[in-house]
Order: sequence, then structure tokens, then C-alpha cells
Amino acid sequence: MKRTPPPKKKPSPIHAAATVHRKGVRKSVKKKAPSKITPGKILKYSFLLLLSAFILAAGYQYRHGFLYYLGFKTNKHIENLTKEERKIADVRNYEIISRHKDKIFGLDISHYQGYVKWDSIERIKGEFPLDFMFIRSTTGVDDDTRFKDNWIKAKQSGFLRGAYHYYRPDENSVKQAENFINMVKLSKGDLPPVLDIERISGRQSLDSLKSGLKRWLTVVENHYGVKPIIYSGESFYTDFLKEEFEGYNLWIANYSFFEDKIRDEWLFWQFTDKGAVKGIDGNVDVNIYNGTLPELNELLIK
Repeated sequence: MKRTPPPKKKPSPIHAAATVHRKGVRKSVKKKAPSKITPGKILKYSFLLLLSAFILAAGYQYRHGFLYYLGFKTNKHIENLTKEERKIADVRNYEIISRHKDKIFGLDISHYQGYVKWDSIERIKGEFPLDFMFIRSTTGVDDDTRFKDNWIKAKQSGFLRGAYHYYRPDENSVKQAENFINMVKLSKGDLPPVLDIERISGRQSLDSLKSGLKRWLTVVENHYGVKPIIYSGESFYTDFLKEEFEGYNLWIANYSFFEDKIRDEWLFWQFTDKGAVKGIDGNVDVNIYNGTLPELNELLIK
């Protein structure tokens, strides 16, 4: 006999509702709390912002130099640049030269450059010709071993030439002046003598150093009949010499990345010590005269 299965029990409304409720329940998601802005983060992001601004500003400031160096400005590859264009090895120097096309360029050398191949220096060829050459003659009471040869060859090569003395603070100033006078025979057409002062004394006061410099300048001016030029680093001159030596023409060394134009008060500006010139081994100082060639000729000894 076939047995009929008992009917299925319907879930109670309460149970069904509870079951549906459990299935439909969503797990609550915890919201992440917003990150706190700490002083460290402010400092970090401020630094990154300033760094980015600096890079952008530097890129814009020296955009011509970068393009010039890479060959895009002149549509030439770096290996095809002229000898005068290639003499400056870094971008900053190209930029400075491009901004001073109306000025006059020259070098300064000493025995550190060794034997200069004067015949290899292409003085007039190129976009930025070289017109003058300062040559170290003496250092303290000693002589520069390459001066005599450099002095003669510079004139033979067509440079306007000048001689400079490297001043040693702890040596007698009058003897240093006499050493310079004995070594350097300036004549008509030469540049005025130059006093190179770059450091303070380790044994005497600053006032004593200044007195010695004044004695050197006076002795040399009386001998040659022309006021010497003072060479120094910008900070050294500003910190130690400016107040008492204002009447002298200045030749200032400043290689700062941010210095891109010769100042009105500088007669000469040594803007790099990393120039590269065919005929001179290693680096060489490159300088700008703050004027034209006729104006530079007016500076020469008459």
C-alpha cells in the first residue's frame, strides 16, 4: 500500500523574515580616517616644491646654454662645434658667453698651464675671439718659471698682454713689489699691472695686510706711472678690501651658478676656471672685459 508523504511544514512567518533579514545584512565597512597633516609632511612637500621650482627656474635661466651645448640651437652636433665654441666645457659657460657677445674675452695663465702651444691657439677664429692674456710673473718674492717665455710669446701671438703678481700676505710687501718690477718690463701697449690678493695672513692682523697691499700698490704705481688693477674673489674683496680700495679698477673672480652677467663695477670678470682651449693642456681661466675692444685699447699703457 502506497504511503503518502506528509506535507512539508511551511516556515513560520517570523522565521522566514529572520532568514531573509540575515541573508540581506551587509557587513559594515569601516571608513579610513583621513591622513593627518604633520609638520614633517609639510616640510617634505615644501622641500619638493622648492626643489621643483629651482630646477624649472634653472632650466629656464640656462635654456639657451642647454640647447647650445646639445646642438639644437645651432643645429650642430657637439663634435662639430667650432674650436672657440668647444673651449668652454660646461653649459653655464656657454650661456655666459652667449650673453656677452658684445664684450671682449681673454685668458690668464701661469706655470700651472705648463708649456703653452701658442701656434695652436686660434685667437681670432670662432664666434668668441680671444684678445687679451694676463700672465703671472711673480708670487711673493719668487718668480713664475714660465713667465718670461709666456710674456714674449703672448705678444708675438697678437694678444694684448698684462702681468700679475700673486701676493703672499706673510712676506714683505716692498720686496714683493721690487720683485715684480725687476721681472716685468711693461711697455707701450701693455695692460696695467695687476695685484692678485686672495687670502688673509695667518701671522698678522687684517690692518697690517691692508697696509702691505697699499705699499705694494704705491711702489708699483710710482714705478710704472699707472694705477694697478686689483684681482680678488668677490667675497674676499667685499669682506676685506672694498671700503679702503674703492678707487682701483677691479678684476673679480666669481664662478657662482647664479652669476650670469658682468657687473658694472667689474672691469674684468673671471667667470670660470674650467675653460678648454686648444694649445693649453688642462683647464684655464676665462675672463670677460667689461667693454669693447676700442675701450680696452684705451686702458693700455701709453
